[in-house]
Amino acid sequence: MGLKLSPGQGILWIIAGLVAAATLTLAATEIGSIPQREEIDDQYKWRVEDIYETIDEWEADFAVLQSNLNAFEPYVGHLGDSPEMLLNCLKLSDSLGIIEGNLWVYAYLKLDEDNRQSQYQELTGRISALYAQLSQASSFIEPEILSIDKERLELFRADEPGLKEYEFYLNDQMRRKNHILSAEEERILALAGPVTGAPRQVFNMIENADLKLGRVRDAEGNDIDLTWGRYSNIMRDTDRELRSRANDTVQASYTRYINALSSTLGASLQKDHFLATARGYNSSLEYSLDQNNIPTSVFHNLIETVNANLEPLHRWTALRKKVLGYDTLFTYDLSVPFLPASEKEYSWETARDAILAGLKPMGKPYLKDFEKGLHSGWIDVFENEGKGSGAYSWGTYTSHPYVLLNWSGKLEDVFTLAHEMGHALNSYYTNQNEPYAYHGHSLFTAEVASTCNEAVLMKYMLSQAQTREEKIVLLNYYIGQIKGTFFTQVMFSEFEEKIHEHVDNGGAVSVDWFRKTYREIFQKYNGPDLVIGPDNEMGGMKISHFYRQFYVYQYATCYAAAQMLSQKILEGDKAALDAYMQFLATGSSKYPVDILKDAGVDMTSPEPVETTIKLFGELVAEMERLLDES
Repeated sequence: MGLKLSPGQGILWIIAGLVAAATLTLAATEIGSIPQREEIDDQYKWRVEDIYETIDEWEADFAVLQSNLNAFEPYVGHLGDSPEMLLNCLKLSDSLGIIEGNLWVYAYLKLDEDNRQSQYQELTGRISALYAQLSQASSFIEPEILSIDKERLELFRADEPGLKEYEFYLNDQMRRKNHILSAEEERILALAGPVTGAPRQVFNMIENADLKLGRVRDAEGNDIDLTWGRYSNIMRDTDRELRSRANDTVQASYTRYINALSSTLGASLQKDHFLATARGYNSSLEYSLDQNNIPTSVFHNLIETVNANLEPLHRWTALRKKVLGYDTLFTYDLSVPFLPASEKEYSWETARDAILAGLKPMGKPYLKDFEKGLHSGWIDVFENEGKGSGAYSWGTYTSHPYVLLNWSGKLEDVFTLAHEMGHALNSYYTNQNEPYAYHGHSLFTAEVASTCNEAVLMKYMLSQAQTREEKIVLLNYYIGQIKGTFFTQVMFSEFEEKIHEHVDNGGAVSVDWFRKTYREIFQKYNGPDLVIGPDNEMGGMKISHFYRQFYVYQYATCYAAAQMLSQKILEGDKAALDAYMQFLATGSSKYPVDILKDAGVDMTSPEPVETTIKLFGELVAEMERLLDES
């Protein structure tokens, strides 16, 4: 599950969603043959033709973009000459960006319909190359804006009303001006890009090219070559010996690279420290959060509030140990279902009706647009041969949103649809309300709309549960989601904070130091009932997100904000719903902390975090009560 962002911004995925997507895809292949795309009814396909009806139209826009690469040349070195020059350059950048977005999204959506199609392989390659040229041609804009004297820029804005649209953008540029170096120093930092990017590249090569997870033998004597999808399934298997063998095999695979992984992560930390220091920040954390003007107190508040309220998480670990009946609970026991598995299958039509009923508290306008998306070529529903895996929401500034699914009828699919349509409607409303310059969303707010939908839907489904077993399944799903998307991400964030502080303060790192630091934090979060076996404290060196400094904490803040907002909406607070709808229509025209404050959530206070922890405790207590009834 995730939001697929524009080129240059990357792809955003909820970690748990990646695992779920891999599992769902594997499950689908086990049922029978996967259909070809032409075998699927058109009503279950998205309409990418709503962007370009024909390839000829795509080619025409490609030619327009290509012919305008030199259009920036008259502005180079002249943005400070007059307000008209500045405005015209910004408008040019936006107009070409809109075309580029349409070309990019069309090509990649068509490729994801069937990745075997060479025609769309070629289109994606061509637009990727052209995008790189466009980025290079426009790369002078921000440095030149920063070179304009602040007072002169104020006069520009007073003399040219058209610059009002860019006021927030220009103010943000000025805000960060003190951390922008001289032209020569910036040139040197830019030249160092391949060097500063090397740690992440090395990690990716170890993780995706060199590392083999190994082979394990199941109870029937079959040898299984482990992949992440298969490993995920085994960790849910009731065969504890198989889980133990698979865990040991995977850990041993990582152990062979342990010194390289430690050195690579250490080099990434040094890179973060170098860039923060070079730009005049007091810490790597301050440098990272300042990109969106987020106070470091938001990060510290998250860590401190969770640390003060770990008891419900410990109760959940203890309950798992009790229900499984183990004398010792190991890390490879944390995913196996100890509750009745859900046998319920959801047809596409049944799920649509359930979601529309569950989201009624979101109001009639929201439901109307949600239903329009279900029937208007927004969604690609079923898996076909060659189709992209997983789930995401994407689109362009001028198109309706697009949602990719791989529907298999499981409970996870129902929530995935609600999640991705939350992203879709967030973009839909924002694109209607914001100018192109602000149509995007920061990660700090991006997952709120999707998770809020899930929370509202979950409350409805729990209220409609007909049996004790059905309620247990839903509670288990909800508790697992909060643990994975909230508590685990806070745990990762605390580890990040510790290792960055250590390096920022001149400390040296080693394999043993990383392992000890991660083990202590992992144990603290999971409580005394969990035993961390040998080699299972290497998690801190196996997570790619740590190469994007202070990234994962935003999953937790989004989750906390969404729970608080959904609670207000479910209470029937009309003012809260109105504020939420305005939130959905806001892109990046304000700082993300302020956007959430306008919606009624103050992430600088402990309240949203405490609300999520309180909810988790209530769900665990309800689970305990239901299990005691057996």
